[in-house]
Amino acid sequence: MKQKLGKSSIRLEEPVYILGSGSVVGTKEGQGPLGLLFDQVGEDDMFGCSTWEDAESSLQKSAVSLALEKTGLESEDISYLFAGDLLGQSIATSFGLSTFQIPLFGVYGACSTCGESLALGAMAIAGGYADRVVCVTSSHFGSAEKEFRFPLEYGNQRPLSATWTVTGSGAFVLGNREAMESMKKTEWEGKRRRPRARISGMTVGKIVDYGLKDSMNMGACMAPAAASTLKQHFSDFGCQPDDYDKIITGDLGKVGQKVLLDFMRDRGFDISCQHMDCGIEIYDGESQDTHAGGSGCGCSAVTLSAYILKQLEEGNWKKVLFLPTGALLSKTSFNEGKSVPGIAHGVVIEAI
Repeated sequence: MKQKLGKSSIRLEEPVYILGSGSVVGTKEGQGPLGLLFDQVGEDDMFGCSTWEDAESSLQKSAVSLALEKTGLESEDISYLFAGDLLGQSIATSFGLSTFQIPLFGVYGACSTCGESLALGAMAIAGGYADRVVCVTSSHFGSAEKEFRFPLEYGNQRPLSATWTVTGSGAFVLGNREAMESMKKTEWEGKRRRPRARISGMTVGKIVDYGLKDSMNMGACMAPAAASTLKQHFSDFGCQPDDYDKIITGDLGKVGQKVLLDFMRDRGFDISCQHMDCGIEIYDGESQDTHAGGSGCGCSAVTLSAYILKQLEEGNWKKVLFLPTGALLSKTSFNEGKSVPGIAHGVVIEAI
């Protein structure tokens, strides 16, 4: 069966299963509305390390360890890692995951990396190139501010359109049907292990650049890319917003959400009833003073692991379109006056 669908999408002949996941977050995230759902909340955002970068590496290591433990697997059971972060040359990934000694595909899609890694991991399994893979990504407020804006010691003021980079990491173990059936024969905390959900398709996003240059308004920069991927997804799959319980973007925040809803209305789609944004859900904007909401690679990853998959497991939702969004800038491109292109990748996730 041909699995490619339309211009930019894939409908999997056999679903790929999310066997398990792990989420690790910082103190601010643990104090937010989803705080009780995360697997692990750090006592402080240094996580016992001496630098922000090392702290982020430890997040990835802990998230992968949790995901493997919860699925009853060892490093040797995993064919490949699909992983990335926001730092230069993805150093949080390389230093955080080296001890696992699992073959690595380093990926970068800015804050869309969770969606990109899940799509690539699912494709590898669906193509018969792997039985199990791990997809993981992370971000850290301290390391991201130093990388893209200003060191925290500078005390830079943030406009209301700015988002707050999530300190967190989410890891996901994907597997084929045989891996899923094998896992179901084992137990975790006295209960039979069960897969959390399944991936049935995806739409790969393209780079969209509307010429915006404000790095303090990432939501507006990324919203056109989310609209582009959504429109393409509806066209490729022949579906409508009502076919999904939720359409979940990664970190558009309050500003980007308004832009996306307007974009989609102009294209003939009303997604206002289905749309949800991880960056809006993860913090209480009023009490936690996070302005437009949360952002970062870890934002969509930990929200997917702790909240979205839980809703699918409990039967509250049957089918969601997970659509992490990314702003493809660097400190060099910003300082040279370049615009901020965006990208978004859609992954169809269903309850089992």
